Amino acid sequence: MEISALYHFPVKSLQGHKSKSLPLDAFGAVNDRRWMLVDSDNQFVTQRRTRAMAQLKATVTAQGLRLENADGERFEVIQPTADAERRTVRVWSDDVTARDAGDEPAQWLSEQLQTPVRLVAMGEEFSRPLEVPREDRQVGFADAAPLLVISQASLDDLNSRLVEPVSMLRFRPNLVISGCEPFAEDNWKTLTIHTHDGPLTFDCTHPCARCAIPGLHPFTGRAQKEPLKTLASYRRWEDGQIYFGMNLAPAAAEQKAATICVGDRIEVR
Repeated sequence: MEISALYHFPVKSLQGHKSKSLPLDAFGAVNDRRWMLVDSDNQFVTQRRTRAMAQLKATVTAQGLRLENADGERFEVIQPTADAERRTVRVWSDDVTARDAGDEPAQWLSEQLQTPVRLVAMGEEFSRPLEVPREDRQVGFADAAPLLVISQASLDDLNSRLVEPVSMLRFRPNLVISGCEPFAEDNWKTLTIHTHDGPLTFDCTHPCARCAIPGLHPFTGRAQKEPLKTLASYRRWEDGQIYFGMNLAPAAAEQKAATICVGDRIEVR
């Protein structure tokens, strides 16, 4: 088995990018979900609530972030420094400290989405302990874990059942793995990536329960019945949730700095 594709999503629930490599740190993939939109109550905002977010692209720059709408209009954001306004924001049930990116990005994004939002970023003071499997691990603004893996065979299996195939972007993974059977990831306990920097081992913490986002077109936000209708016909488990993919967290609390690349060999148990 090997890594066949890598993705990162700089702003939670905005468009992301396919990559040939992903550097890692204690929070997962560097530049992955390190920025987030919040509402006037400092609650996190995603496509579940604001579908137009799918039409905005976010790209990391040397100065911070570049935002771009569907018409190609761009807005440059400077990375908030240590003296930026701090906000206590909520991601699901977690209250965390984030840095506000300022009034101008908030105004541009609010106009694009036609709802009041502010852009916040992780800083050095950020801390969000991971409940599963152990609190000595950290996670950024991602929903549940530092990384998400899906096998290419699982998507191929789903697409074989659909009239119109869907892309992997529907499911917003970080790692795509080839060379295994469909849904083999359901039963993995650990995953080891053989990088140029040495082997990295991750705990497969829990399968990924899917929300409504895979039913939204990844570039328009338009709601569609598929692929969730078909997934529900054979991937709905006893708890009533639809599962697709596996969440990962570092097996070691102090993970060494490393970069994973397309083509890296994978071992699982």
